[in-house]
Amino acid sequence: MSNGENKTSPYRRHRNDPEAGTCRTDLHDDYEEGSGPFDIVRTKSASIDTLRRWRQAALVLNASRRFRYTLDLKKEEERKQLIAKIRMHTHVVHAAVRFISGKDTDVPETPEHLPRSPPNRVGNFDISSEELVSMSRENDLSFLQQCGGVKGVAEKLKSNLEKGISGDETDLINRKTAFGSNTYPRKKGRSFWTFLWEACKDTTLIILMVAAAASLALGIKTEGIKEGWYDGGSIAMAVLIVIIFTAVSDYKQSLQFQNLNEEKQNIHMEVIRGGRRVSISIFDIAVGDVVPLKIGDQVPADGILAIGHSLSIDESSMTGESKIVHKDSKAPFLMSGCKVADGYGTMLVTSVGINTEWGLLMSSISEDNGEETPLQVRLNGVATFIGIVGLAVAVVVLIVLVARFFTGHTKNPDGTVQYKAGKTKIGTAIDGFIKIFTVAVTIVVVAVPEGLPLAVTLTLAYSMRKMMADKALVRRLSACETMGSATTICSDKTGTLTLNQMTVVEAYSCGNKIDPPDNKSLLPPNVISLLIEGIAQNTTGSVFVPEGGGALEVSGSPTEKAILQWGVNLGMDFDAATSNSVIIHAFPFNSEKKRGGVALKLSDSEVHVHWKGAAEIVLASCTSYIDGNNHLALMDEDKSLLFKRAIEDMASRSLRCVALAYRPYEMEKVPSSDEELSSWQLPEGDLILLAIVGIKDPCRPSVRDAVQLCVNAGVKVRMVTGDNLQTAKAIALECGILGSNADATEPNLIEGKAFRALSDAQRLEVADKISVMGRSSPNDKLLLVQALRKKGHVVAVTGDGTNDAPALHEADIGLAMGIQGTEVAKESSDIIILDDNFSTVVKVVRWGRSVYANIQKFIQFQLTVNVAALIINVVSAISSGTVPLNAVQLLWVNLIMDTLGALALATELPTDHLMHRPPVGRREPLITNIMWRNLMIQALYQVTVLLVLNFGGTKILNIEHDNRDHAVKLKNTLIFNAFVFCQIFNEFNARKPDEINVWKGVTKNRLFMGIVGLTLVLQVIMIMYLGKFTGTVRLSWKLWLVSIVIGAMSWPLAVVGKLLPVPKRPLSEFFSRKSHQQRGSPK
Repeated sequence: MSNGENKTSPYRRHRNDPEAGTCRTDLHDDYEEGSGPFDIVRTKSASIDTLRRWRQAALVLNASRRFRYTLDLKKEEERKQLIAKIRMHTHVVHAAVRFISGKDTDVPETPEHLPRSPPNRVGNFDISSEELVSMSRENDLSFLQQCGGVKGVAEKLKSNLEKGISGDETDLINRKTAFGSNTYPRKKGRSFWTFLWEACKDTTLIILMVAAAASLALGIKTEGIKEGWYDGGSIAMAVLIVIIFTAVSDYKQSLQFQNLNEEKQNIHMEVIRGGRRVSISIFDIAVGDVVPLKIGDQVPADGILAIGHSLSIDESSMTGESKIVHKDSKAPFLMSGCKVADGYGTMLVTSVGINTEWGLLMSSISEDNGEETPLQVRLNGVATFIGIVGLAVAVVVLIVLVARFFTGHTKNPDGTVQYKAGKTKIGTAIDGFIKIFTVAVTIVVVAVPEGLPLAVTLTLAYSMRKMMADKALVRRLSACETMGSATTICSDKTGTLTLNQMTVVEAYSCGNKIDPPDNKSLLPPNVISLLIEGIAQNTTGSVFVPEGGGALEVSGSPTEKAILQWGVNLGMDFDAATSNSVIIHAFPFNSEKKRGGVALKLSDSEVHVHWKGAAEIVLASCTSYIDGNNHLALMDEDKSLLFKRAIEDMASRSLRCVALAYRPYEMEKVPSSDEELSSWQLPEGDLILLAIVGIKDPCRPSVRDAVQLCVNAGVKVRMVTGDNLQTAKAIALECGILGSNADATEPNLIEGKAFRALSDAQRLEVADKISVMGRSSPNDKLLLVQALRKKGHVVAVTGDGTNDAPALHEADIGLAMGIQGTEVAKESSDIIILDDNFSTVVKVVRWGRSVYANIQKFIQFQLTVNVAALIINVVSAISSGTVPLNAVQLLWVNLIMDTLGALALATELPTDHLMHRPPVGRREPLITNIMWRNLMIQALYQVTVLLVLNFGGTKILNIEHDNRDHAVKLKNTLIFNAFVFCQIFNEFNARKPDEINVWKGVTKNRLFMGIVGLTLVLQVIMIMYLGKFTGTVRLSWKLWLVSIVIGAMSWPLAVVGKLLPVPKRPLSEFFSRKSHQQRGSPK
């Protein structure tokens, strides 16, 4: 059994387990997937083929930039191969150990082919780092025995198995010098120059640079260096500015992700230092530290088991096998990075950081931020569609302009024909063609919205940073976005809806109520003695007494702390109580069985089995109790009813009810061998009831408002708790999850076992109606999540225990608790709620909706620019053979639209307005009818005004008699200036697509105001001082005023537009239905 699978592990489900239900662990998401390559509504479990398919379908100009924040499929494959190699090494060592341990006992256990490194001892320690590393990696039991076992190694490391190391600064520095720190060298993040190089890889920008170089060469040749470099040089400079802006924006995003990764890896652990339990960062753990371990913890470093009770480790992270390995004195070596699957104990740290297999693994693989989000994939689809249209438009413009040029229909501003067959010089003809080609390529730059999918990453990066300040750590990018679509939240009760500050406020013992609960005069000394014995030994917590006096320090889970404090109030001396007996075997508290127990061997060789757990479950196993006269009395029906009523009464007042019971056991029935003892099932029947306590855990003050906010937002909150149904009902009423007692009927209020007993079809039927589930096992939570998802819900689930991991993984958004959550729960989650507060969960919903809303704002803004710019250039090209917006101007518009626009609109803060509308369906169109209305009104206005200026500008401006070249340049400059001002004013409109007041809260977004200000300043500089580069002339103050008025007209126009009603049915649905009807109609 020592190396076998642990039969009591919560990681394993048995076919005959009554709590397992008929759970479908192979639940597929095929009912969620669409037919198109970009229709991926859930990327959390998407297959590699699905991810590869949408990448291949996307129209991309710069693959390295577009796919930077998606999963690098090639690197992922290399990473898996590297992990496999390191795991193989671990396999070889384990196989060698098994081979050696299987030999005859006379044969020395240390293999000759694994020579021990010569000791290189540093400081005053009696053992070297090399010896410890060699012992851990080779699982060398014989060397451990030579050192005097775990205790001997602890002495050599100047540590104590009970009190740990002193932990003062000098001691820690000495230990880090001798044995290293618990960190590993990380691969450096990419430098700014890498991002600059990637930005240069854009296909269109490369073409523009080549065109600029050719234009530069021809210009210098024909006009001389003084005047001839402007055309080519201006395009080159514009491209350079675009590249620099892009690289700076991308580099800043990467720094945010790096900081987030460091935060994710910074696990906090409890260690024993100077006799007290202290919480420290995993990076601060030193060799010699004594670390308490419990279910769900991560083993923070390599070490040796000091004390273990049913301790089982999941070594799959290192070996790749999901086998659970039992740990005891025969197999005491613990590997860093593995998880505690069952039991509890303490370990002595022997190797840290790069000296562990885990450290080697982590230092050799880079942390990849790559992960697609559904919105990112959909936006790639949108970008591809727009890109194809833009490409087609560019080709049309190129063909038309080239045809007009070479047929002599294109004229200079002074009216002369640009190209005359047989007369125009070849250099002049080539220069003319390059200018046309440059415009066509620039149209592609503007038309293909490369920044659209990256805007998601920008928004998410910003939101994740802000969410950290709101106590939410995002582990998966997609969760931040998916949370905006959440239709239901399945929340735990304890610590999430309540404060997790527990105290024993009521107690029943000896057949009576003990008032106050720590009144020792009402309890016989024997009962007090048995209670103290059970409380001190049947716990994973501890009580520390400071040497210089002062208040006691009670540690453990909130429930453990409340019961330990009650024990202290009853006169418990924790150290004395734990030394009076020895734990023979332990059954750790299990959220499925709702109880935990220990078998104790007393000094007089007596054996006591103590149980502690859910009151009604433990009470059902009791056949007797000790009365007030210290006599053993049978648990008759009347007494049983009295205790049951006491439990119901306490539960109805939202108290958590816990019972403590024991039974004496015959020493001769206790298994003698370690192997039999490890699989021994503690006797659960014929118990003697010692006490039932009621523990108060008050509701969080803000929780009722938070629940109401969810109701207003169309998100249903469901409570799923392991507590008694009456306790759950009382808390649900207090929180507002249940409106009144009238709502507290089945199936609104249901017990876990009742839900579990239903068939799949019945579960689907009742899942929607459930508001509270009491006495639920983690598997019931999983069944509920699966049923709700099948009903089409987007489900968010909170969890803190190891057994919550399957439900957290199955949910659309798994929310683990940062304070009480185990490492297993955190690793299975998408977001960690750092303060365990339900109000923070609601803040996450707000941010999720904000992400979606900000992306929609940016899409509306960008598509307006796209449509207007394309139509203006196409109409002008076809009708007159020239375009009013040249390459440099189009690149500036592209910069406003792609990078600056994304920065301004992606950083809008969430508003209360977002929480007064229903969740956004995952299949709802990205561009809503409201957005289409706003977009078309603004684009139509811009196109109309600018085309009027293009064809009648000289007449309107009364410059018909001016120099023709200057008149055309003045008209085109006004068109360019007015177009830019239209975008600046429309940026304000895009902030509030469905609200009249677009200025509300604008001053709070300093970045938005800064970007608008920067755009204005740069526009003034370009027009007034950089005319040679931009192909513009200076404008008078009157024409500046005209430009501003043209731009400002978009505000009243937007107000009028928002008064126009839009159909509820999405336009895309209308067109798709129409096309289906046409296909289906008879020919």
